[in-house]
Amino acid sequence: MIDFIRPTLVLLIICVVAGAILSLIYMQTAPLIAENKLKAEEEARRLVLPDAKYFNPVSDSSTILYYEGYSSDSTLAGYVFSCVQYGYSSDVKTIVGLTPDLMIQAITVVSQSETPGLGANCTKPDFTAQFSSKNPADIYVDKDGGDIQSLTGATITTRAVTNAIRDAFLKLKDRL
Repeated sequence: MIDFIRPTLVLLIICVVAGAILSLIYMQTAPLIAENKLKAEEEARRLVLPDAKYFNPVSDSSTILYYEGYSSDSTLAGYVFSCVQYGYSSDVKTIVGLTPDLMIQAITVVSQSETPGLGANCTKPDFTAQFSSKNPADIYVDKDGGDIQSLTGATITTRAVTNAIRDAFLKLKDRL
């Protein structure tokens, strides 16, 4: 019986100490992680709508729907919204910048865990550039009859990005 209690107590002490250390590390890093996430989102908004100097969030009760971007002379520079859809192996989160006449100015994929060398190429500028100056309500992948060129071997990821943009835009269109 004593042989059983001693290893159990040692294991319990190790688990309590490890849990306390992990809790302390989490409490120290959680605010930094949240701050870095906000900075990354702000940077993504500036990337897709570079003419905007500041952004005003437009929310529906507790959820931010989109941002209005204003230039330094307080004229409307455009809109920014985020959208997400599941790709081949992960959620693909995209930030979209729209001009005031609701055409896509630029997009950036800010979060994805797709297959390296295939779906992960959705973050490359040559892929994201093909969305510029297009009406977000009319974008489709080439294999669906549209003019968005699919990534080689990653049509599912391409569809995830394209469909997420179109679906989110159609939901927000009447509010913009």
